Amino acid sequence: MTVDELSRIANRLRLDVVETVHDAGDGHPGPCMSIADIMSVLFFDEMKLDPANPHWPERDRFVLSKGHVNPGLYAVLAQRGFFDESVLLTLRQPGSILQGHPNMNLTPGVDLSTGSLGQGISGAAGMAKGAKYLGKDINVYALLGDGEIAEGQVWEASEF
Repeated sequence: MTVDELSRIANRLRLDVVETVHDAGDGHPGPCMSIADIMSVLFFDEMKLDPANPHWPERDRFVLSKGHVNPGLYAVLAQRGFFDESVLLTLRQPGSILQGHPNMNLTPGVDLSTGSLGQGISGAAGMAKGAKYLGKDINVYALLGDGEIAEGQVWEASEF
């Protein structure tokens, strides 16, 4: 994809975040805006994915360690086709697949349930080690926030 195409996708993600957070009456729009460019590049240009088969064993993995910015993740998953865009307007509603933190048991395209700051990188490191052990050509991406980088668990996982 071109830089212009990726930039348009990132801006669309930002609009989706504003709409979903506003409708939900709750959320963290600022950090979601800051990850839009990263998410557009990863999900539309870099990662091996199949939205029709979210559990495809050969897919690359993505872990949003700072789970409170899930509206940004949900926006890119909808734009990429993991679920219909209309589902975005159900953010944080009872029975919705889009809850306050990413849940791998509810949301197609979510590879790890996250929420407690600092824990996502440990899960991502385990995924990467498992892929290497199995000889799989899988990339694992983890996105962390500045507030969790000081957690001891983050440094231990990074050293691993």
